Amino acid sequence: MAPDPVRGTSVESSLRLRASWERSRHLEVPPDEVPPVYSGAVDVDPLFVESGRTVLTDLRSTLAGEAVGVMLTDATGLVLQRFLDDAAMHRSLDRVHLAPGFSYAEAHAGTNGLGLALADRAPSLVRGAEHYVESLREYTCAAAPVLDPRTGDVAGTVNLTTWSRSSSGLLLALATTAARSTTALMLARTGGPAALGPSRTTTEPPAAPRGQVYRVVPARAAGPADPCASPAWRSAVEQVERALLAGRTAALAGEAGAGKTALVASARRRAELRGTLLAARTPGPDEVSAWLSAWTPVLREEGACIVVSGTSALPAWAADQLAGLLAAARRSDGSPQPFVLTEHEASALPEALAALVDVVVEVPPLRDRPEDVVPLAEHFARAHRHRDVAITPAAAQVLRTAPWPGGATQLRQVVQAACARTDVVEVRHLPADLASHSRRNLTRLEALERDEIVKALAVPGTTVAQAASRLGISRATVYRRISAYGIEVPRP
Repeated sequence: MAPDPVRGTSVESSLRLRASWERSRHLEVPPDEVPPVYSGAVDVDPLFVESGRTVLTDLRSTLAGEAVGVMLTDATGLVLQRFLDDAAMHRSLDRVHLAPGFSYAEAHAGTNGLGLALADRAPSLVRGAEHYVESLREYTCAAAPVLDPRTGDVAGTVNLTTWSRSSSGLLLALATTAARSTTALMLARTGGPAALGPSRTTTEPPAAPRGQVYRVVPARAAGPADPCASPAWRSAVEQVERALLAGRTAALAGEAGAGKTALVASARRRAELRGTLLAARTPGPDEVSAWLSAWTPVLREEGACIVVSGTSALPAWAADQLAGLLAAARRSDGSPQPFVLTEHEASALPEALAALVDVVVEVPPLRDRPEDVVPLAEHFARAHRHRDVAITPAAAQVLRTAPWPGGATQLRQVVQAACARTDVVEVRHLPADLASHSRRNLTRLEALERDEIVKALAVPGTTVAQAASRLGISRATVYRRISAYGIEVPRP
């Protein structure tokens, strides 16, 4: 029987912990031990990292001789730095993978201090038996989110971990103070509030982290339905489903952000296949050995399926080594362990890996599947807020007609930013450039003018004449700018 995770806690804390345990169960986090969810080099904000290192170095000196691990993580739960003097604690945290390069987000490690701090955007303390994963119950973890003073977004967390038998009530206060100090130092190093320009959400696709390895929720027959139902998407899903059921190796070709790993997960769900689905993105040449050792043990798991992306970036020797490992992997019955390769184009696959491919499936970009955009946006919003979020017809039209160069990844970023501020997403909650389809690159001044026009038109019930009056320009000028900038005028 699982222990009561909230015995002896405050009402607010107990509600947060119970909600976290429910999320952990829904995500099917292994209850016995934390799986090694490793990442190689990732793109992080140097201002955050350097400010955090300065603050945590001072905190480490304050805690000298104490069995307390002091850690800095990014906004996804990836441990970036760890400061620790106690040898026994050092070895113990290594055993549970609470170390630089590994993720401790709730989706990977269940209820824990830093995962809960990120999920709730609030300082969090998780003691002993309050942890969802049994192997973490010998620790107490306190974590607090660090807010980026330039944007207000969570940049990461400060996490303090010690033995549960010796945990101090000051642990959470120390983590919270360190997080606030990091934010203050980031602000000071940017020159203070006067040096900060207005923040703006961009629709440019984010740079992809390198060397990422992460677990995806196992496919379940009773799992959530795939929100995408366009004929092109369904055809690709069915092709992968047939390949998986036949034990054939598939290569998925498509743009970044097209949803290639999500497509594999959908195909496994349709085929009622169970087990771990692990996605691995290739690292730089210097990190290949560590990257392979981090995830290839999953090849021995019964029912596991591996998705490897970006293999065109591997040096030839690494591609050969990876091909050998994948070709040799076997299930307990001796049949090949299934895996999927993904690339922008199938022709980019290294020769050694291309030789293993039985079927190539083209994954259509999101811009060619406008009927999938709004259902997918609603899915992302629900996942982010844990409840339904409404999207107005005008906002839905803007989303459907946007070009989405970053695919579903970009859509998720835009939707999460919008629904974090509202329960009803309107045009005014979306980036202004989504409503513009200019055939040329705009100058910075033109882009600013376009954004102001879109914002004025996005106010519910506003006519072009009212927008022109609000902007202090003529209605004819507004119409000319709408045509020149390709602005989609919101309709009620």
